[in-house]
Amino acid sequence: MEENVVLTARGISMTFPGVKALDNVDFTLRKGEIHALMGENGAGKSTLIKCLTGINDFEAGEIRVEGVDGPVKNRSTKDAQNIGISTVYQEVNLCPNLSVAENLFIGREPLTKLHTIDRKSYNKRSMKIMEDLGISVDVTQNLENYSLAIQQMVAIARAVDMDCKVLILDEPTSSLDDEEVEKLFSLMRKLKEKGVGIIFVTHFLEQVYAVCDRITVLRNGAFVGEFPIAELPRVKLVAAMMGKDLDDLAEIQKEQKDYSKEPMEIEAKGLSHAGTIKPFDLNIHKGEVVGIGGLLGSGRSELARCIYGADKAQTGTLAVAGQQVKINQPIDAMNKGMGMLPDDRKAEGIIADLSVRENIILALQAKRGMFKQLSRAQQEEIADRYIDLVKIKTASKDTLIKQLSGGNQQKVILARWLATDPDFLILDEPTRGIDVGTKSEIQKLIVKLAGEGKSVLFISSEIEEMLRTCNRMVIMRDGQKVGEIDHDLSQEGVMKAIAGGES
Repeated sequence: MEENVVLTARGISMTFPGVKALDNVDFTLRKGEIHALMGENGAGKSTLIKCLTGINDFEAGEIRVEGVDGPVKNRSTKDAQNIGISTVYQEVNLCPNLSVAENLFIGREPLTKLHTIDRKSYNKRSMKIMEDLGISVDVTQNLENYSLAIQQMVAIARAVDMDCKVLILDEPTSSLDDEEVEKLFSLMRKLKEKGVGIIFVTHFLEQVYAVCDRITVLRNGAFVGEFPIAELPRVKLVAAMMGKDLDDLAEIQKEQKDYSKEPMEIEAKGLSHAGTIKPFDLNIHKGEVVGIGGLLGSGRSELARCIYGADKAQTGTLAVAGQQVKINQPIDAMNKGMGMLPDDRKAEGIIADLSVRENIILALQAKRGMFKQLSRAQQEEIADRYIDLVKIKTASKDTLIKQLSGGNQQKVILARWLATDPDFLILDEPTRGIDVGTKSEIQKLIVKLAGEGKSVLFISSEIEEMLRTCNRMVIMRDGQKVGEIDHDLSQEGVMKAIAGGES
């Protein structure tokens, strides 16, 4: 291996049924560098990581790790950890009901002479580990008492204490706010100084340029190139990822008109849910896209769930298309022409062991009821239509949804609701954790649906995409609606309203 290189992958190839997931991919990681692995959904990033960590058994190529003679082929994540490769995922896979110290040493607890667990020893060692990494926590407290950001840092600390040379961070920032992201970056920089090589997978371009030294781009399972960060401006990175030069997002043209003259689609008055949302009023007109802005935890998702009946409203009234309705549960909302794409596609969206076809027709079948079964021919016709409309990349409509990339899973859930032909669609973080190209397609689709007269409630943590797609914005803070913006729909205006609640 070259000097200063900690890991190389050469000519890695892997095939899933009907799909060439990796085709002769190369990757090089140096000591003490933060290296971004970039590409659209389905580009092969996750597959390559799984090959490095022993989850996938690749067909061709070789992996070499500093300090190990000859090529390595990990058969499990434990094999990978034993040679110094550790991974921290977006969904933290630790035990929330155990203490920070117990999580740090789970499976490798220090023992007393009597062969009982030496809690005093691992608490002391845990405090030292956390102090060395600049993480301020009480190691005797349960992990669940800390924020997701701290939980991820504990997972990283565990990896570092297990002598990892290579730390893989797979979408670690997608559920963090700006302050938490900066804390994570500070920890990454400390590890970089200690000589740890970090592979950073993210869809946030600004984060790549804030913390990374080098970028490797994959596209359609193939290696596009490796670039020092200074030599790859953002426009060229997007072009490399998508395979064409474009500023696609600039092409999104929302309709500029006075929606107050359009019929009212949703009219909420004094709706609330105890403990999460204070009473709020909200009007949405036919064909209007209304965004909900606010910091993480401001009550954006809870407001949407209250309208949809996922959390039953305890006060107030709701009118749909001019008629007073009682929404006690989501099926009531569906029967009134509503659809909701939840923010957590893994927990509340996809049914992992069902096919793309079965996932797409799920809501429509629920709406029809168990005695009006869709025939197989109807299911296939609906699946084909929406796979084409939403541009879902899948080997076939009968591929299991869990075999699709995250962005394509998101498109399947969107297709599920479009198949019910809703008049009102709630989209909660529909583009989180997906690539620039898919993001652009979803944003264009939102604008197109609005142009066809559908009303949309759109929740996003990215102000720029809300400005591109929304006609009006509602601002939330601490479970309360604190303002609305329609005239000064600018980044500065929205930030000012989120910070101070000005309308």
